[in-house]
Amino acid sequence: MTDSIVPLPLSAYPATGDSLVETLIARAHIAPFNLLATAIFLLAIIHTFIAPRFARLAHQMQHEHNLRARAEGRAERPSVRAEILHFLGEVEVVFGLWAAVLLVAIAAYAGWHGAVVYFDGTVNYTEPMFVVVIMALASTRPIVGFAESALRRVAGLGGGTPKAWWITILIVGPLLGSFVTEPAAMTICALLLGRQFYERQPSERLKYATLGLLFVNVSVGGTLTHFAAPPVLMVARPWNWDLAFMWTHIGWRAVIGILLSTGLYALMFRSELNRLGARPLASEDPDPLDTETPDAPLLPVPAWLTALHVAFMAWTVVTAHSPSLFIGGFLFFLGVAKATSAYQGPIELKTPLLVGFFLAGLVIHGGLQAWWIAPVLGRLDEVPLFLAATGLTAFNDNALITYLATLVPDMTDPLKLAVVRGAVLGGGLTVIANAPNPAGQALLARYFGGAVSPLWLLAAAAGPTFVTGLIFLLI
Repeated sequence: MTDSIVPLPLSAYPATGDSLVETLIARAHIAPFNLLATAIFLLAIIHTFIAPRFARLAHQMQHEHNLRARAEGRAERPSVRAEILHFLGEVEVVFGLWAAVLLVAIAAYAGWHGAVVYFDGTVNYTEPMFVVVIMALASTRPIVGFAESALRRVAGLGGGTPKAWWITILIVGPLLGSFVTEPAAMTICALLLGRQFYERQPSERLKYATLGLLFVNVSVGGTLTHFAAPPVLMVARPWNWDLAFMWTHIGWRAVIGILLSTGLYALMFRSELNRLGARPLASEDPDPLDTETPDAPLLPVPAWLTALHVAFMAWTVVTAHSPSLFIGGFLFFLGVAKATSAYQGPIELKTPLLVGFFLAGLVIHGGLQAWWIAPVLGRLDEVPLFLAATGLTAFNDNALITYLATLVPDMTDPLKLAVVRGAVLGGGLTVIANAPNPAGQALLARYFGGAVSPLWLLAAAAGPTFVTGLIFLLI
C-alpha cells in the first residue's frame, strides 16, 4: 500500500489550492504516520532543551551516592541511576536515542522491510560522516598549531591580548569556514577559544554571548563560497549558484554582519574583555592537544607534517560528496598519524563520533518532516519566507530547509535568496540549527559545567542574528 511507504514522496500528494492548514490536514489523512514522525521529532527537540537538567540531576545523584558510600565505609562506585541520567543528559545522543524510537514506530507501521529501506536506503549519511572526518583532522596538533600561528599574527596587531584573540577568532575563524568548510572552522575556533579565552574564566553572560556569536558567525561565514556551508551545498548545483553569485548576493553582506555583530558584542563587554588579560588561566596547560610528559615530550611539529595534514584536509573537502574516498583518505591519515606520533597529540575520535551520531540522528528525523515544511516554504512571499526559514532553521538542520526549497516548483530568484539567507541566518539559534554547532558545543561544554543551556544560547545568539538579519533584508 502506498500509505505505508515512509516517507511518502511529495509527488504522491495531490496538488491543492486550499489553505496551509487544510493542506497539512489532508496530507496527515493520506499518510497518518506523518503526525507520529513529527511528534517523535518534537519530543527529541524538547529533550535537547531539558538535557542540562538531566546532567545536573546525574551529578547530584552521584554526589549523594558517594556520600552514602563514605558513610557506610564502602568504596565509591558509579551509580547506575546517575549514569543513566548522565546518558540522557548528553545532547549528542538525544536524536540517536529518539531515532531508535522512530525505528520501532516505522517497523510497526510499514514493517521491518520498510524501516530498513528508510534507514539504510533513503537517509543520506554523507554529511555526518564528513563532519566526523573533517572534525578529527581539524583538531589535530599540526592543524590547530598552524591555525593558531596564523591567527596569532592577526591578534598581534591588537597586542595579543585576550580581547584581541577573542575578536580575531570570532571574525577571521568563521570567514575561513568558506574555504576549509564550516565544521573545520568551528572545530578550530572552539579549540582556540577554549585555550585563549574560556580558560580565563569569563562571566556566564560573556561565555554564552561568545558561544552564540560563534555559532551565528560560523553559520553565515561559510557563505562566501558555494562549497563550504551545508545549506548552500544543497542548492548550489540545482540552482546553478557559483562563487561569483555567492559573493555578490550573500557573501559580502555576511562579512558586514560578522564585523558589526562582533564589534557590538566587543563594545558591550569591553570592560570584562579588557580585564581578562589580568586573570590567570584555569589550568597550567590549557592546550588539550599537548599531553606531553617528562618521559615522552612531544617534538615541535615540522613544516612538512603540517603540509601533509593540510593536504589530507584538502582531499577531504574535495571529495566531500564521496564517502568511500574521504573515509579511505582518513584511514590512510590514521596510519600516518601513528607513524608520526612523536609530533602528534592524541587523535581525538570520541567527540567527532558523538557529533556524527548527533547529526545522523537529526538527518534521520529531518527526512520525515518534508510533508509540512515544503508547503510552508511554497506559500510565502519574499520577506515572510526569509523569516520562516530563519525560524524553521532553529528546530531543523538548515541544510534540510534549503534542500526542501529545491523541491518547491517555480521559485523565483528573490525567493531562493530569501530561503537561503534565512536558513544561514538562523543557524546559530540552537545546537541543532547548523551541522557544525554540535562540534562547537561538544568541544566547549566543559566550560559550561558539562551542558549548555539551550535557552541561554538562544538569547545569546538573538543579537547577532538580528543584526545580520537587518543587513540581509535592507542592503
